[in-house]
Amino acid sequence: MNVKTLLPILPLLFMLCACGESEIKQTPSQAVAIEATDECHLCGMLISEFPGPKAELLQTDTSSSSGKKIHKFCSTRDMFSYYLEPENTRNVSDIFVHDMSKTPWHKPADNYFINARKAWYVAGSSQQGAMGNTLASFATEQDAINFQNEFGGHVIRFEDITHAILMPAHH
Repeated sequence: MNVKTLLPILPLLFMLCACGESEIKQTPSQAVAIEATDECHLCGMLISEFPGPKAELLQTDTSSSSGKKIHKFCSTRDMFSYYLEPENTRNVSDIFVHDMSKTPWHKPADNYFINARKAWYVAGSSQQGAMGNTLASFATEQDAINFQNEFGGHVIRFEDITHAILMPAHH
């Protein structure tokens, strides 16, 4: 067999060789299922026990056989808290969040993950996620506006999210 005949199956070979609980077991451009025993990378809470959008982040990891490591989060707020730290921002290839216009708030479905960098967010709504306030995530601006009209808050883009936005308002 020559290299040209191996090229089409190379991604499959990498997936078969991947091992370890936290490593990616499918192509790096897709989110992976959130299992009942998965804990939030930031706070350690069981992800599936909480309502609201979840998040996954793919980071380069030279110790992993796939070269990538996936970090799962119980909320978009926890993911952004981790991601916004300068030492964590580098080496991030993909970030995924739930499209909350397509899945129930109380139990988001794994097949509705979208690219977090292209998503629209609603910050400061009345809807609660793990440990309180979270950012509701949507594939379209109109879906974010519809959510804002129903639950309050304000619509923002990925690049506008800062630590200050993540902090709940104190009355």
